[in-house]
Amino acid sequence: MPLTLTDITKEFGSTPALRGVSLEVRDGEFLALLGPSGSGKTTLLRILAGLARPDAGSVRFNDEDFLALSPRARKAGMVFQHYALFRHMTVAENIAFGLKVRPRKERPTREAIKTRVAELLRLIQLEDLGGRYPAQLSGGQQQRVALARALAIEPRILLLDEPFGALDAKVRRELRHWLRRVHDETGVTTIFVTHDQEEALDLADRVAILSAGQIEQLGAPQEVYEQPATPFVFDFLGAANQIKGEVKAGRLLAEGCSFPLEEACADGPVTAFFRPHEVDVNPEDGEGLACVVATVAARGAAVKVECRCNGRLFDVEWSGRELPAHVKVGAKVKLAPKRFRVFAG
Repeated sequence: MPLTLTDITKEFGSTPALRGVSLEVRDGEFLALLGPSGSGKTTLLRILAGLARPDAGSVRFNDEDFLALSPRARKAGMVFQHYALFRHMTVAENIAFGLKVRPRKERPTREAIKTRVAELLRLIQLEDLGGRYPAQLSGGQQQRVALARALAIEPRILLLDEPFGALDAKVRRELRHWLRRVHDETGVTTIFVTHDQEEALDLADRVAILSAGQIEQLGAPQEVYEQPATPFVFDFLGAANQIKGEVKAGRLLAEGCSFPLEEACADGPVTAFFRPHEVDVNPEDGEGLACVVATVAARGAAVKVECRCNGRLFDVEWSGRELPAHVKVGAKVKLAPKRFRVFAG
């Protein structure tokens, strides 16, 4: 059954954290809540976990009033950024904790708990480390244990609050692929909070992008990246360049240049965005925005170039290390974006 949030509102004093958020999370879905700090994503997660109450709105899950249930009755597994493991307990004891503290009538037998812990240790690929203590594990291993502890209670919904935030970039990349595999194996409806765009686009079935307590756009990763609904979404999802201009008769007029547009757009003032990898850099006698190459830097498999135009910098990116001969620091060039996303105003 879906999890349905309707007009969720929350304020802290006079500061709005959530402003009429409505959202349906599909059964078994992996949904990412993506946004900058202060956008309301963690507040929304805490409301679902029962750690905070909204000022207005409703949440229904499996046709129940989810907000009327106690945190325990919601059967939500929660994983935090900083693990929150019990330092005095072994890995196996940490995983078993949620089962052992159940009321006596609901508590599994010792043998059932032992079997469940063994299953989860295999799932998180730490079969031989059940007897160790958290301090004897790496950060990535501790985060796996935290996830296993959340899964031990067989939650109806799994809530992940920036679970990889305390880890280095390499470990984060490794764990997110592992997390997706775990989700596919368990089928638990999962809501994942992150401010990392790459992480959200790589992991989720759908992404809800939040800004200032509201959902700017909800959709599949490719959809929100290729068809951003607002200037905020375009600018937030990856590197972006923007220019002010005017649309007239199907062309963008900006910085003394005229560019064709792929999409229909009403005439009038606009803000136009384009991605760094969707730009041609022409010689000085070519067509495009007149710029001067400010920097050239090889970064891994790509070369990044900054071009200055009327005091503003535009980013350009090439895959591979071969640059045209005319692209060098101090050279005058013309930038010709190949694709624009245009927003009125």
